[in-house]
Amino acid sequence: MNQVKQIHAYTLRNYIEHTKTLIEKLLEIPDLQYARALFNLSPNRGVFLYNKLIQAYSAHGQQHQCISLYSQMRLQGCPPNEYTFNFLFSACTSLSSPSLGRMLHTHFVKSGFKVNVFASTALVDMYAKVGMLEFARQLFDEMVVRATPTWNAMIAGYARFGDMEAALYLFTSMPSRNVISWTAMLSGYSQNKQYENALEWFVRMEKEKGIKPNEVTVASVLPACANLGALEIGQRIEAYARHNGFFKNLYVSNAVMEMYARCGKIDIAWRVFDEIGNLRNSCSWNSMIMGLAVHGQCAKALELYDQMLGEGAKPDDVTFVGLLLACTHGGMVVKGRQIFYSMKTKFHIVPKLEHYGCMADLLGRAGQLTEAYEVIRSMPMKPDSVVWGALLGACSFHGNVKLAEIAAESLFVLEPYNPGNYVILSNIYASAGQWDGVAKLRKVMKGGRITKAAGYSFIEEGGQLHKFIVEDRSHPKSNELFALLDRIYEELKLKDSATNRHLELDL
Repeated sequence: MNQVKQIHAYTLRNYIEHTKTLIEKLLEIPDLQYARALFNLSPNRGVFLYNKLIQAYSAHGQQHQCISLYSQMRLQGCPPNEYTFNFLFSACTSLSSPSLGRMLHTHFVKSGFKVNVFASTALVDMYAKVGMLEFARQLFDEMVVRATPTWNAMIAGYARFGDMEAALYLFTSMPSRNVISWTAMLSGYSQNKQYENALEWFVRMEKEKGIKPNEVTVASVLPACANLGALEIGQRIEAYARHNGFFKNLYVSNAVMEMYARCGKIDIAWRVFDEIGNLRNSCSWNSMIMGLAVHGQCAKALELYDQMLGEGAKPDDVTFVGLLLACTHGGMVVKGRQIFYSMKTKFHIVPKLEHYGCMADLLGRAGQLTEAYEVIRSMPMKPDSVVWGALLGACSFHGNVKLAEIAAESLFVLEPYNPGNYVILSNIYASAGQWDGVAKLRKVMKGGRITKAAGYSFIEEGGQLHKFIVEDRSHPKSNELFALLDRIYEELKLKDSATNRHLELDL
């Protein structure tokens, strides 16, 4: 930096014009403020320098500066080129502004540039990322020549907004695929909570010739392992990530840590957390606090929070969800209240739906049902099924029929076809001896054809997940499985009979 300043001083003293070179050097450092100051003083502001600055601002997340520079460029009569618009499309994507995107698209067309595959891909990507999928698809369909990144942009757009069927159709139609294509599909399934499909795609991807999972792939598939409890696959992915040097990527190391925490290996999660060390971000702290809370290590979760504050890390709304969960599992009502009120008073974080839900759950489990109900009533937003479900569950445990009816009525509106709510209220009536209430609910369920969905489970074996439903015979080895279960059942019957005979002889 000192060297750049010396060169700048030398050029000023000797009337040498080296502004272009100096700005390029400053953008490499980077010192955007100094570069912009030099740019503003320069008499020769051509499209090259404008593009350089717009690109730098876009890369460093200062998207509004990109648009400001573009406006200045137009006012000063400096005509943009294709590269200008490519950088601006990228900036517009980050700003999530559909109206701005359409305006830039109009300017691009009016500028008379021949639409090439790179510019078209940038446009498709922009429209897809801001949620204007119809515009993106129209552009995509109109393109005579499409590159693999064009297909990837459209697939990622569909996946981001939950249309995995359309994403799959495009994926299977692609002339050629790369690791980004596969990762877009896998990531889409994971983000849309189709975790089984995400793992299935990763296993398929591993077998695909010429395709090697990258850091984004690994960070995308690990949450699926975490949610399904697929520890064996998660461990294999961790070994792959370490072997390929992916642990330098914080997203990967955080995902590995969360996977172990969610799969019950809290000690290993601790080791990964320690390994991350000074690189920890809010996600690292939050995942560890949440993991400890869920596994009942409530005191440790609160200690870690104190350590977090001691190291100067700032908590966010997710941190407080973890802390309130820790208080809930530990039955720490007083501490929970303190933490909840400190959000606003100490950290200026406005409580969200999740925080009110945690408070209702905390108070409900502790038997303070009236206060839990008052918390729900005081919420500035409409309670969802999770909040009312927490109160209904607490009423079931503590036998409060009156509040159970209030919670259940709200749940019947929010989830009219969820049989669990009817069953819980029915059980509450039965425990209180209110059999007319039980009969009424059964009549409602029968009239509305509300039936309980069959339960299912996953078994991990040989690096693959197998799904089983009650009496399910869809698995390719179901005959062998049921034959084995029959043998086990027969052996148990024989052992039970032998035990009973021994008991009779002893008597």
